[in-house]
Amino acid sequence: MSSRWTRALLDLLEECDVTPYKSSGPGGQKKNKTESSIRIRHRPTGIVRIATESRSQSANKLRALERVFEALEARRHRPAPRIPTRPSTASKERRTST
Repeated sequence: MSSRWTRALLDLLEECDVTPYKSSGPGGQKKNKTESSIRIRHRPTGIVRIATESRSQSANKLRALERVFEALEARRHRPAPRIPTRPSTASKERRTST
């Protein structure tokens, strides 16, 4: 995904709960005072993703939403069914020799 607001992301945002919070860890006073971290929960599936990298709440919201989008895409992906191939001559010989 690119780091831009797209129609798909805006539509996805309507299906999500967005919660800003104060993150923990190193970063000093700025990190301790501001609610720049974002937690996004996709209501239909319950997928939760967070973003705390940036000091900007809007940038973190975009990152977290992209992570939810990627998780949903990964869920939708179905691997192609395996097409069985004919056994090779060598494998037939191994089976019959034992």
